[in-house]
Amino acid sequence: MFELVQVVREKNPLVHNITNVVVTNFTANGLLAIGASPVMAYAKEEVGDMAKLAGALVLNIGTLSTEIIESMIIAGKAANEKGIPVVLDPVGAGATVFRTDMARKILSEVNISILRGNAAEVANVAGEQWAIKGVDGGSGGRDTVELAQNVAGQFDCTVVITGKTDVISKRQVTYKVANGHPILTKVTGTGCLLSSVIGAFAAIEEDPLKACVTAVAVYGIAAEKAASVTSEKGPGSFQIEFIDQLSTICKEDDALAKIERI
Repeated sequence: MFELVQVVREKNPLVHNITNVVVTNFTANGLLAIGASPVMAYAKEEVGDMAKLAGALVLNIGTLSTEIIESMIIAGKAANEKGIPVVLDPVGAGATVFRTDMARKILSEVNISILRGNAAEVANVAGEQWAIKGVDGGSGGRDTVELAQNVAGQFDCTVVITGKTDVISKRQVTYKVANGHPILTKVTGTGCLLSSVIGAFAAIEEDPLKACVTAVAVYGIAAEKAASVTSEKGPGSFQIEFIDQLSTICKEDDALAKIERI
């Protein structure tokens, strides 16, 4: 699977991000590091045209407004017309009625290829109760494998649920990926960047399940390597090293992947 890393770097796909203001810089730098080309365009007057030029569209509702949702739907429909994969990151779904409703509105009007979030976000978008604290996942009580499989069927898309162990599911096929490091939770925007990195891989790989499993494993391994280098420092040093590790990860790192097909 890790041969896709080199494909990303060779093709340098344009990833159109309509994302939140907290993570814009980190997302752009992370995409550049992995080998993709980021663009952030939000105005409804241009998002349709920009989405049609991209290899993938990433919609992130972290700092949402009615205007941003309008732009997301315009861009999403434009991407659908061109067969461009659309990734939805329903940040904080379940925290407020407005946030949950807007995530569901996007899902009802745009053909989403990949839904990426923590268990609480994914569950609440699907109409299930799962505790959430702000934009961070809480406790739920359901098995995340079962949740991913059910939601993938409900929305006919690939579902990525991130956590201590990540779960990726599409139709009857499900994978677990155990790569990563707890310090990722100490740097804001790491989940958001993952959604965009998934977009980069989806832009160059027709099978969204393969794209997601590879992206999640690559991301987790980069985090493990960065955490090892900065183990005696802190999250600030980790963040910088993490970007560096994304830029140097290669197919030889495939041996470090902890991927299990269920």
